[in-house]
Amino acid sequence: MLRFLRIRNVAVIEAVDVEFADGFNVLTGETGAGKSIVVEAVGLLLGARASADLVRTGEAHAAIEAIFDDRGADVVVRREITSQGRSRSFINGALATAGALRDLATRLVELHGQHEHQALLDPSTHLPVLDEHARLTDRAAAVAEAWGRVRGLREQLERSRMDEREKAARLDLIAFQLGEIEKAAPAPGEDEALAVSRQVLASAERVERLCEESYAALYESDGAVLAGLAGVWKRVGELAAIDPSFAPYVEAREGIKGQLEDLAFVLRRYADGVDVSPARLQEVEDRLAWLERLKRKYGPTLADVIARGRALAEERGLLTGAGEQADELQQRLTEATNRYLAAARDLSHRRREAAVTFARAVEALVAELAMPRTRFEVRFNAAELGPEEWSEQGIDRAEFYVSPNPGEQLRPLARIVSGGELSRVMLALKTMAAGDEPGKTLVFDEVDAGIGGRVAEVVGTRLRRLGDRFQVLCITHLPQIAARGAAHFRIDKMVRGGRTVTAVERLAEAGRVEEVARMIGGTVITEQARATAREMLHAGATPGGEAKGEGERRKSRRG
Repeated sequence: MLRFLRIRNVAVIEAVDVEFADGFNVLTGETGAGKSIVVEAVGLLLGARASADLVRTGEAHAAIEAIFDDRGADVVVRREITSQGRSRSFINGALATAGALRDLATRLVELHGQHEHQALLDPSTHLPVLDEHARLTDRAAAVAEAWGRVRGLREQLERSRMDEREKAARLDLIAFQLGEIEKAAPAPGEDEALAVSRQVLASAERVERLCEESYAALYESDGAVLAGLAGVWKRVGELAAIDPSFAPYVEAREGIKGQLEDLAFVLRRYADGVDVSPARLQEVEDRLAWLERLKRKYGPTLADVIARGRALAEERGLLTGAGEQADELQQRLTEATNRYLAAARDLSHRRREAAVTFARAVEALVAELAMPRTRFEVRFNAAELGPEEWSEQGIDRAEFYVSPNPGEQLRPLARIVSGGELSRVMLALKTMAAGDEPGKTLVFDEVDAGIGGRVAEVVGTRLRRLGDRFQVLCITHLPQIAARGAAHFRIDKMVRGGRTVTAVERLAEAGRVEEVARMIGGTVITEQARATAREMLHAGATPGGEAKGEGERRKSRRG
């Protein structure tokens, strides 16, 4: 759960601090105010690719920092991006790789942006959605791994049947490529570790100074923190004798002292270990440049380079006769194919069983979104795919079919004509994959596009209910959805000192009335718009109030 977010110098945002609430949080504001930048900042924090373009004009670096509540424990995550496009990340103060951030993200946050509408229209994305809902992702990963072995053995067998001239040419190419990789001898994750080292070495003198100053402030200076704590605890102890509410702080003093002493030790040790020599920095730069050349030729990642080296070595052994003969390779291919088919057929059977339950669940969800008679179906290939069509997804092809209105035949999801209907089906599909893990944060970036009126009220109610299970952050332009937020944040863009800046403010009741009224009526806010806004906010805050509020409005219109 995202408790606190701090953004510094990202695009038009100069400085923003936001404390999010439990449940359903809504973010509103004029178009272009910077709402989506807040979501993009969360994505950067959790491993998305960084770019120098994101750094505010004229600034040396941008920084995003957040505090997550992970099963009762605070996790502090920080991402820094320089104006040159380099970045580094920290988890609880320790340097972390982008991969570590992505691993953390899968557990804590799900981002649902507008671009995912288009992604879900591609039928190739439908099987993973079904697998996620049916808890088949581990089996699907095993099938993908088995397919990788089959494909690799197929390629090796094909190459083993080359004629002598082709074989000689291939061996020459392998010798050159493998020689480059073996000479470099890259280690897994070495490039990421070196990038972190380069960042530290480039700032070695500053790092050393900061460590020494911090250590002195804690331990050695005249007004050292650790030395002064004794007086603080004495006074707090006297306060505890007067007011027992201070007792927990007295009890925690040894832990706090221990943490500060540990920090002092780490600072001293870290400062002593920093290599300030230009030669070491140059060594790291040269090694990184070498690895980058390899990644451009055999990557794109260092893991791909290492895997390429292993594959080349195996192929060389095969072509020189040091490896297995073709008949032995064929035997291995047959065994790998049998294992793949066994796993793929088992997965296919489970998918087809789960598809019925999945379809009924989607229908139930879209019924809550004012599409009560929608029919949904997952359609598979009738016969098992042949060897030429096998893939990492197994022996299945599947596509989602929908009929939003009674009497209409089921059609592929991509052929739904109504934008509002498509948005609601997409929202249902996205929430289907959220799982049941409590405390997770779901972020929706304007997924309410294409809807309005009564349907928007229903979608807002659905998001509010989703907030009972998860923390939900939703950027919206619709007052019907904004009125149902448990917490409401307004994002404003303004010019200050000749520069554009963005601010985020949590609105109290009066501010919410004004903001919802603005969303209803536009720039000129009338008393009628304010009255409607108060009614919507009252209905959104009252269990069952949305239906009552709609009924009162209909009655008012009839009168």
